[in-house]
Amino acid sequence: MNLSPDNIIYWQMGFFKLNATIVYTWGLMLVLVIGSKLITRNLSTEQQRSRWQNLLEIIVTGINQQIEEVGLKNPQKYLSFLGSLFLFVAMASLFTVVPGYEPPTGSLSTTTALAICVFIAVPMFGIEQSGVGGYLRSYLQPTVIMLPFNIVSEISRTLALAVRLFGNMMSGTMILAILLTITPFIFPIIMSALGLLTGMVQAYIFSILATVYIAAATRVRSTKPEGEAENKTESESK
Repeated sequence: MNLSPDNIIYWQMGFFKLNATIVYTWGLMLVLVIGSKLITRNLSTEQQRSRWQNLLEIIVTGINQQIEEVGLKNPQKYLSFLGSLFLFVAMASLFTVVPGYEPPTGSLSTTTALAICVFIAVPMFGIEQSGVGGYLRSYLQPTVIMLPFNIVSEISRTLALAVRLFGNMMSGTMILAILLTITPFIFPIIMSALGLLTGMVQAYIFSILATVYIAAATRVRSTKPEGEAENKTESESK
């Protein structure tokens, strides 16, 4: 039983290693890219549509609704990033039914990389919304004393994202491996189905948390300009 796909080494030359985490991560990304190309190659605007297009529209519509419900206006702007996060984590869990497959999200390096993506995306969307000055000023609100606390908050929530996803995915894999050793018949099948459900939940939670962080970064910075615009409109009407 492997605690992490990092322990499975396929090739090594000195310091450089090709482990299961790298192989399955790139393989999963390749499946997502090829799958998206195949599904979107014959899109139709007519009433008669393929099953794959219907499935794609359901997923895209659902993600858009979730983004909008969190509080982000113009959800299409964030769809590519948040949708990619959700699909990567979800597909990593879905492929656990394939014999010999090791989910890359069972490695702390993968979950850390996903958390770092969120860590970088939050200020990028915040700066795009209100500019560099407006975004940096938020770290001084409500007082300058809050600067170190706001910085620690940014770092700690990134670590929390990585550790939470890693812990949940690794624990499910370990429980399944133990049950396969003890009772290698019906019960592990039930646990595999439960593991798939857990993986979908973790993908949803991870993408929702990323959406909340981005919403906080954009909503707070956009409050003042909107207020100024309303005051300007009132003054012009007078």
